Order: sequence, then C-alpha cells, then structure tokens
Amino acid sequence: MSSSGPAAVTAGDDRGDQRDDPGDPEVGDRIVTLPNALSVLRLVLVPVFFWLVLTHRDGWALAVLMFSGFTDYADGKLARRWGQVSRLGQLLDPAADRLYIAATLVGLAWRDIVPWWVVGVIVARDVLLAFTMPVLARHGYGPLPVHFLGKAATFNLLYSFPLLLLAEVGGPLADPARVFGWAFAWWGIGLYWWAGWLYVQQVREVVRADAARA
Repeated sequence: MSSSGPAAVTAGDDRGDQRDDPGDPEVGDRIVTLPNALSVLRLVLVPVFFWLVLTHRDGWALAVLMFSGFTDYADGKLARRWGQVSRLGQLLDPAADRLYIAATLVGLAWRDIVPWWVVGVIVARDVLLAFTMPVLARHGYGPLPVHFLGKAATFNLLYSFPLLLLAEVGGPLADPARVFGWAFAWWGIGLYWWAGWLYVQQVREVVRADAARA
C-alpha cells in the first residue's frame, strides 16, 4: 500500500531524481545495518502475528504488535542518529506497516469483527494506485514522495485495528477500545482515499510537465 503527495515533482535533467528535502538526512545504499535488521525482524513477525490473530490468541498478537511498533520507532531513530538512513530501509519500513495493516484487517474480517467491505475499500485504493506505477515508469520516475496525509492515514489505520483487536480481549477497556478503534478506522479510510486522490493528481502533473518538455 503506497501513500501520496499533492505537489507535483519538478523533473530535472536526471529522470527519477526526486531529491529529498534539504533538511532530511543523507540517504545511503548500505544494506547491513542495525536499523535494517530491525525492519527485517518486523517483516518476519508479520506471518506470526497473522497466525496469532487467526487462532484467537489476541493477547499474544497485541504483544507482537507492540514489539513491532517499538522496533518501528527504534529503527528510524537509530538510522537518523547513526547516519544509517538507507534506500532499503525506506522501502522496508512502509512495507512492514502496510503488511501489518493488511494482516490485522484480513484477520479481523475473517473473524467477522470488521465487515469484508472495509477490506475491499482499502484494497481498492491500492489497486487504483498500482496502475500509476507503469505510467510513472514510462516517464522515467519511481514512486513519488510520501505526503503527510498518507502518513496520517497509515497512523490512523495502525491504531484502529489493534484497538478493535484489544476490544476482543474483553475487560473494562473493551468498549472504549471499540469506540476509538472505529473512530480511527473511519478517519484512516477517509484520509487514505484523500491521499490516494492527491497522488493521482500528482502523477497527472508529472506526466503533463514531461509532455510539455517533449
């Protein structure tokens, strides 16, 4: 699942050279780093988490999710502090986030905690954006930069489904967790589609700018 940005990318002489903000840390090509190892660990735990959700081991599933959230924070913090921000890490981190969202969403739908149409709405947005990839590739671009709306949507979804899972554990937190879980879910879905629409507009601007230079 990819996020979006509303501003069109200004193409330079080097196609696909989408420069980071000047304040961003330098991005390197190192592969073997501790932050990348933590990201890989998060990915490895995705099927474990999914199995725990499907087998109703909700307490353990939440524990794995909390640990993954901690490693998500730690790998970014360490990468910036140690100057180990890498292109691989920039791919692994959002991939892990989206896989956890997908695993939680499908698991909860399988258990009839959330309706399947919610899965369809989220997946449909990603299918739509998948069609922009070959368009960008034909014009010499990779995926466009992530915008704060896409990050906000991911944030909401990453909180919503664990809260809905917590509601299934029971106890005094069950009802508040269910209420806040659905609130985060609706905000996340809305922002997810808004960010997707902005991404499509950004792709259109890139294509138009490229055609104008031709």
